[in-house]
Amino acid sequence: MTSATRTAPHRLARAAQTAIAAATVADVFRAVALRDHYLHPTDASLRRSGLVSTVFVYLMTLTTVLFLVWLARSRRNALELSPEAAVPSPGWTIGAWFIPVVNLVAPRRCVLDIGRAGSPSWEKRDTTLVNLWWAAWIGHALLLTAANLAAPGSPALLVVTEALFLAAAVLVGLVIERVTARQAAALRVTVPVAAPQP
Repeated sequence: MTSATRTAPHRLARAAQTAIAAATVADVFRAVALRDHYLHPTDASLRRSGLVSTVFVYLMTLTTVLFLVWLARSRRNALELSPEAAVPSPGWTIGAWFIPVVNLVAPRRCVLDIGRAGSPSWEKRDTTLVNLWWAAWIGHALLLTAANLAAPGSPALLVVTEALFLAAAVLVGLVIERVTARQAAALRVTVPVAAPQP
């Protein structure tokens, strides 16, 4: 049972998806600027890559905040829809993203638990979508770290890490859409709690 006022976080979902798109575009410009600076280093190319990188960092910060607010709201809805489900705590839903090593596996589990608890129609393909997103995101993060340590400025590694980032951005946008749509459908068919008779 749920209250009649609970709704799926459509506005938060759209805000997070828009921020993801903006950060992705900024990342493409950042990658191009970095490549240009590595190939033809000048003061102008250094300033340009620094400026674009700063814009990207600001947009990624905004994206992270909006995504986590959306996730927290989705968690609350999931718990209301399935009070007995194994849903992560509010602190763990957010904190798991910031603990080194733990953040390689725990956030995926949080999103899956929230998705499953928030909809009785969660399917294997929904789980596959989350897994694909997470694989692209972790692959990007690990390859970027390795590239910065072993071969900074490598055009080939820059292209691969950028491709993984773009794939992760598209897939997380789809994850947000799927979880939100599943919750909206579940909330529509849930019977509101009847008010007690006087």
